[in-house]
Amino acid sequence: MGSRRGTQDHTDTAPFLTQPHSTEDSEQPRERSHERGAGDAEEEDERAQTELVTGISYKRSVVIVVVLCYVNLLNYMDRFTVAGVLPDIEQYFGIKDSKSGLLQTVFICSYMILAPIFGYLGDRYNRKYIMCVGIFFWSAVTLGSSFTPKEHFWVLLLTRGLVGVGEASYSTIAPTIIADLFVADLRSRMLTIFYFAIPVGSGLGYIVGSKVKQAAGDWHWALRVTPGLGLLAVLLLVLLVREPPRGAVERRSEESLVYTSWWTDVRALAKNPSFVLSSLGFTSVAFVTGALALWAPTFLFRARVVQGSMIPCIKEPCNSNDSLIFGIITVVTGFLGVGSGVEISKRLRKRNPRADPLVCAVGLLSSSPFLFLSLVFAESNTIATYIFIFIGETLLSLNWAIVADILLYVVIPTRRSTAEALQILASHLLGDAGSPYLIGVVGGLYLFLFFRSTVFFTIPPPHLQPMVTQMVSGSADSSCPPSGHYSLELSVLSAGVDKLIDAGG
Repeated sequence: MGSRRGTQDHTDTAPFLTQPHSTEDSEQPRERSHERGAGDAEEEDERAQTELVTGISYKRSVVIVVVLCYVNLLNYMDRFTVAGVLPDIEQYFGIKDSKSGLLQTVFICSYMILAPIFGYLGDRYNRKYIMCVGIFFWSAVTLGSSFTPKEHFWVLLLTRGLVGVGEASYSTIAPTIIADLFVADLRSRMLTIFYFAIPVGSGLGYIVGSKVKQAAGDWHWALRVTPGLGLLAVLLLVLLVREPPRGAVERRSEESLVYTSWWTDVRALAKNPSFVLSSLGFTSVAFVTGALALWAPTFLFRARVVQGSMIPCIKEPCNSNDSLIFGIITVVTGFLGVGSGVEISKRLRKRNPRADPLVCAVGLLSSSPFLFLSLVFAESNTIATYIFIFIGETLLSLNWAIVADILLYVVIPTRRSTAEALQILASHLLGDAGSPYLIGVVGGLYLFLFFRSTVFFTIPPPHLQPMVTQMVSGSADSSCPPSGHYSLELSVLSAGVDKLIDAGG
């Protein structure tokens, strides 16, 4: 796809945290009718003008959004299927929390490094074909990862890293296609539908992972579901998606559509405070959701082991419904959070032009105490833990569609893929690239230091006694002391604590 080059340094000069749908070239907010009839007429007029400019009918544009939403859902299904079967993976490969946390970290690192490359390509070449190639490659690599032998955990790490190619090729491009098909409130509505796929796909990943594993009796089959659906996605992209002209629907000046060098784009984005601050805020969301997504099912399983309602996982497949329950919670909170965030922002915008960033900030800050309470109650009350996770995830989900909309209305069309890529790079580099691994290391270190510093500890509950006895004596058949305290040598305990961690204690 051809491109024109300009030497001018076109900067993004949107007003600081500007009202939605006012852009670099128009600083006055777009007038909205307060009368329902006038609003409907205005929307119909926008649809007609958009069809005339893009050459794509409204119905076809909606079909394109549905296809893109389907692919987005598959991406997140695949990402979190691994989390749904994480205890089984740890048992199969004989690895600890620190190594299993690398599965998500390697993927995110690959994803964030490749995102700027695909962002550059997406601003200059045919976006449809870039997505097709990336998704086909992702499907093939995911299928290949399911055949990794247990002696070669590094192969699974490598394939999870290569999966980042597919996600980077898609995530940086798809929102910009939606932005070139719709404007104003209609664009926000379509982005809401598109970003529903993130929590819903994540939740389905947990559900598919746990249910397919149970049905097949083998966790490997959980990784073989999304590749077939990915090939269907490529077919739908080829047959149904059309490439819209960049930025034509927004009736901007010709200057704003001139292509500049990649370095010029980066400098202009760095001077755009709305883009920079919204990206940093979203980085905080990514840090929390990255750690929560990978470790929540495993944490909930181990909490139930401590409560005595579940036996430890000594041999895979691990028998637990926590991945299924957490997946359902993620799906429901995704619908509630994404939809509520957009609707609340839309209503508040009439009184405050900075409603979008304020809703995001309140959602993120409000989620913190509820997620903390879920940790506090995990040891004693599973139901309360799930309730607090539900509320916390709902508040976190307020951000998804709003942050995407902020980016699209403060960045000019010829820089949007690059902006998406830089936002992905920042949010993953400082967010969920390191948080899963960090939580795994800190969790294991905490348990190790806690037990190393305790020479005498109270007799464990009956369901943990065989595991503790085996850790000390090497035999699960030995009897535990009937009362009192265990007196353990530090050298014996330090050698056996890894077994306790690996067993889910």
